Amino acid sequence: MEEMTESLSISTAELLQAASQQVSASKVLVGFDGFVDTILHVVDRRTSATEYTRLVEMKEYASRIGAAAGLSANFEFVTQMVKLGGNGPIMANALGAVGFGTTYIGNLGSPNVHPIFGEFAKRNRVISIAEPGYTDAVEFNDGKLMCGKHESLKEVNWANLVGHLSEEELVEIFQESALIALVNWTMLTQMTAIWTKLETQIAPRLEGEKRWLFFDLADPAKRTSEDIGVALEQISRFQKYFRVILGLNLQEGRQVGEVLGLAGVEETYEAVTSQAVAIREALQVDTVVIHPTHFAAAADDRGSVHVVGPFTAQPKITTGAGDHFNAGFCLGRILGLAVENSLQIGVATSGFYVRNASSPTIPELVEFLRSL
Repeated sequence: MEEMTESLSISTAELLQAASQQVSASKVLVGFDGFVDTILHVVDRRTSATEYTRLVEMKEYASRIGAAAGLSANFEFVTQMVKLGGNGPIMANALGAVGFGTTYIGNLGSPNVHPIFGEFAKRNRVISIAEPGYTDAVEFNDGKLMCGKHESLKEVNWANLVGHLSEEELVEIFQESALIALVNWTMLTQMTAIWTKLETQIAPRLEGEKRWLFFDLADPAKRTSEDIGVALEQISRFQKYFRVILGLNLQEGRQVGEVLGLAGVEETYEAVTSQAVAIREALQVDTVVIHPTHFAAAADDRGSVHVVGPFTAQPKITTGAGDHFNAGFCLGRILGLAVENSLQIGVATSGFYVRNASSPTIPELVEFLRSL
């Protein structure tokens, strides 16, 4: 188990700058969710029609809700922005920003793409199969509450997917992609069935070297242990055809570990890194990465390592930070970089995003890495 030094950010910046042409020559595929996100702050005290202070800690909000039990309460929300959302579109947007030719399949509007995805659809190849979901993201400095409306997500199923794309077209898109990212298993209740079809009907038809296949379960707490176990077994089976990456935040790492019968994990460098190793060994996949707020750890066949992230106590935005980490980490993997370089790109991509509320380009990412 290794700990990285500060010089890692400089060496990673040089490697990333040298590989910019490889990025522009590569294609990626992401799917299958889609949300319209409204980013909200909660008012603490309003002093005028235009001025107010906000609740900055989630525990303050929880305390006020608890105090209102048996009574009633009035909370005012102030919209900060309305933006494209969903694990898939945010990750795809980040991959497109660095220069990958990106194809996105998901529920971005039907029969027409929702206007919030208009610019995204201009920059990337988009195949929309259903109406988007909607999320109110209530943000605090120490976390966020994602309040979702998911009625349309039941339309994300295999029959609807192949109704918009033939199996032959899916094989063609998979064949040309250096990375396929399948995200938001938790909210897409038909995702395991889609995975089964992809494993049995698409993957065996692919030719050439194994592609990277990234999975993000996306907060599976509301799914049963049995469902999570089935999903993990399916992810393991994909390793036959792909180089599989399982990406987890800290809580997801704990949930997956519990399903696999592993011991609980504290938020320390050593414990989280060891958890990545244990999950990888249990699932027999290429790479497992776990990213708490302040650092990230990963394990592959060469070993395990953690990298400390560029944390900021006053982010402009937090919704999508994990998806940007995933995009940055996968960027490193596609480029053939070592796991420590991939982690460094991941934490830098996320760090840039939360400071600027925008996805970095390669030059911006290189400059940010050099500044760390």
